[in-house]
Amino acid sequence: MIDQFINFVIRPPRADYNPEQYLWEKEFTLAGRQFKRQDLELTNARGHKLRCSHYMPSPFPEETPLPCVIYCHGNSGCRADANEAAVILLPSNITVFTLDFSGSGLSDGDYVSLGWHERDDLKIVVSYLRSERQISRIGLWGRSMGAVTSLLYGAEDPSIAGMVLDSAFSNLFDLMMELVDVYKIRLPKFTVKMAVQYMRRVIQKKAKFDIMDLNCLKVAPKTFIPALFGHASEDKFIQPHHSDLIFKSYAGDKNVIKFDGDHNSSRPQFYYDSVSIFFFNVLRPPQISSACSSKLEKYYDLGDLKVGAGMDESLLYEIITGIETESTNVPSSSSAAPRVLMTKPVSELVSEVAPFARLDPMLSRNIRPDGDEQSNLQDKPNGQSDECCSYTSSNRESWGRCSSLGGSDEESSADCTAANNGNQVTLDVLATPLKSTQQKSSDPPKEEKKKQKKQKKQKKRDSTTPKPKHEKLEKLEALSKRLRLCILKRVSHRRPRST
Repeated sequence: MIDQFINFVIRPPRADYNPEQYLWEKEFTLAGRQFKRQDLELTNARGHKLRCSHYMPSPFPEETPLPCVIYCHGNSGCRADANEAAVILLPSNITVFTLDFSGSGLSDGDYVSLGWHERDDLKIVVSYLRSERQISRIGLWGRSMGAVTSLLYGAEDPSIAGMVLDSAFSNLFDLMMELVDVYKIRLPKFTVKMAVQYMRRVIQKKAKFDIMDLNCLKVAPKTFIPALFGHASEDKFIQPHHSDLIFKSYAGDKNVIKFDGDHNSSRPQFYYDSVSIFFFNVLRPPQISSACSSKLEKYYDLGDLKVGAGMDESLLYEIITGIETESTNVPSSSSAAPRVLMTKPVSELVSEVAPFARLDPMLSRNIRPDGDEQSNLQDKPNGQSDECCSYTSSNRESWGRCSSLGGSDEESSADCTAANNGNQVTLDVLATPLKSTQQKSSDPPKEEKKKQKKQKKQKKRDSTTPKPKHEKLEKLEALSKRLRLCILKRVSHRRPRST
């Protein structure tokens, strides 16, 4: 039984994996941008080769150093555990470096030391990154054994910008005594202490470290690096009070997050969001400059949809400019809309035309009441009126049909209109550029002229009546939907294989 406890400490189950299957690909797309995985080998002070991977943008921006987060895995983990960290940090221009510690994964070595020798491995990695001119600030993200490793190293290197410490233990001896109770080993306390002392000598002989030296409470009061602590509330292996003790004695700026789950459960999304915000604040990643973005794929964040470099953005600016012009031509008590600048990003321009006061005048021109006007729309085949969404051979390639985005032709024409309490709203500016909208050359019949006069009178009445708030919401939703369907294109990325 004692041998099992010894192996439990220094020789836990070792991760044996295929990097091509369990790591991100050599070249992959994430959030509409290209990234790459660079594999390398480093040698620690004991002569062990460490298998490492560095995730970074492809190509790397010239003359713009980026920060890096080193992910430190647990006692039975490997560098594949950093896949989630790459998803969270890479879109924020933060590179991710991960490694198999000595005695873990595919690296050399026979034993782990729960943070003692792993601290020296981490020092080798930091020295390598310091020698790279492409890396600016460095952060540490550790889980379980990796959290202890980060804390032990952080006490020696105050240049680390920030640390995320997930499920760290405060004292290895206390942890071993607790595990005796957790696994319900019914032995007298003095017998357990004698067994621990025997294990201490065996571990010191095999793994070359003293379990009594692994005490985070000794280094926490001397560490001033900003730190974010995390711990699962149902963790039975390393109980939450370990993080509480370290947090209480920690000298630097600190915060702690408790969440549901156990020691090995996946972390909730709000925890990853907190980690992302924390590293963004302490690492201060630069924004990709215009010189670099010209070499990369042009990318703007519009929620879950992206505007790529293949799109003619002048058309989008033309639409938004037309919306601004239409809204300012209509008398309103609000101030005049600001002028559209070509230097503004697309996402900022789209957000500028979103308020109700500026969209409502444009939409109110196309409100049609029931009765004769609905029959007038039905007289035109397939709903292809000059006010509805029309596609010509010239604009079909540049704008794309709705059916090419996943819907049929009937669905695309249905998306062009939104019904609300008998009123039919049509959006013409989003299917065809404003300047290309043409009126029919043929004169309408006399009956249609009479109907048009009635329509004008009815429009004047509708324009004087206040519009309810929910109607404006539906109009905005219809406009947003049409803009996203007819202009933007979805960006898909390959998902990594789970471990």
